[in-house]
Amino acid sequence: MSRRRPHRDDLVICVAGLAAGVLSWRLGLYNDPTAGARWGALVLVPLAVMAGAELLRRIAPLTGLGVGVLALVADVLTGSLLVTVVMFSDLVYAAACYGPRRAARALVPASVACSVGVTVGVLVLVRRPEALVLGAVLALVTLAPASSGLLVRGHREAADAERLRAEQTALLAEMDRTQAVVAERSRMARELHDVVAGHLSAIAIHATAALARDEAEARQRALGVIRENSTQGLAEMRRLIGILREAGDAAAPGPGESGPTGPTGSSDPVAPTLDGLDALVARSGRGGAAAGLRFELVNGAAGAGPLPAPVELAAYRVVQEALANAVRHAAPGTVRVELRIEGGALLVAVASPLGESRSPRVASAGAGLVGMAERAELLGGTFTAGPEPARAGGPGAWWWVRVSLPVDGRRPGGTERTAESESPGGAGEADG
Repeated sequence: MSRRRPHRDDLVICVAGLAAGVLSWRLGLYNDPTAGARWGALVLVPLAVMAGAELLRRIAPLTGLGVGVLALVADVLTGSLLVTVVMFSDLVYAAACYGPRRAARALVPASVACSVGVTVGVLVLVRRPEALVLGAVLALVTLAPASSGLLVRGHREAADAERLRAEQTALLAEMDRTQAVVAERSRMARELHDVVAGHLSAIAIHATAALARDEAEARQRALGVIRENSTQGLAEMRRLIGILREAGDAAAPGPGESGPTGPTGSSDPVAPTLDGLDALVARSGRGGAAAGLRFELVNGAAGAGPLPAPVELAAYRVVQEALANAVRHAAPGTVRVELRIEGGALLVAVASPLGESRSPRVASAGAGLVGMAERAELLGGTFTAGPEPARAGGPGAWWWVRVSLPVDGRRPGGTERTAESESPGGAGEADG
């Protein structure tokens, strides 16, 4: 036991037992009046020892029981006081309730064996039926308190286990709540980045171009692109704010972002789908025309029927981010977007030419690649992004973004990121 001092209740038991025993002696209340009259005040010695053993009932219950056994033998020989016997019974109870588990469980069979052995021994020695009464008394003094102690110990351990289980449940609930908050914050960050960053980047690029050029026609085109992106960005922002307000009235999502807006916010009835890729590519083409970029879409998944809403949203956002990065960083040339269904998965590939871009640069923060990787991982897909060198006889180096999203419920693998923040040619597709 961890206690070094006797418990306050044990001290009370010690003092009360000693006082009651002295009073019994003064009144001559012996269990064996003949032996009590012969030994007189010596019966107080085992009483005092038994009372002292009560101080050990919690801090050293087995030691206290051993001392109590010796005191009980001496008490029986000197006439015996009822208070001494009662305190011994309490020591047996304390050993079963507070002692080591293995020793406590052995007390009941030991009490039975002791009671039977003493009864048989006395019967053999004295051959009188009173020996049966002695065995019953011994069983009452040892077996009953040992059984009661084990019963109380079991209830106490069960209560401790339930309390620990409740604490663990509360801890797990708090962890789930924290994970849900973190997951929702990540989802909001991805949506905000995908919705706003592309439009703001286009606005910044064309505003810089408008300030750098003197031609009225070039400025007019740049201002038109700025107006288009600002209007669309404002509409997307209003849509996202509406989603967040509606979600705020529902229950908080779980750790896997499976809240009221689905794993990736796909339950939004106005969430973008693959049907909007044509408009997205056309809008990117207008934004990248000043930088000498052309955009090509090969949608091999168009005839495959409707795909799961989370898959369509994730694929749309990946293409949106990859095209925004191409407008910001790609060298003049053709940006190719390809989608196809293969092996139970939707494959998305975006290739943009590497090299020195002639368009004004926008600072990058690197959050876009993280967002694309998270979207793929949430759906059990794979994500790779990085430069590939030019092949002999072919065009120059390319920056590739490849995503595989399962559409049949299978999880083909985890997320792999091989992207670098900047390519050697200064046109790396790390997003901003």
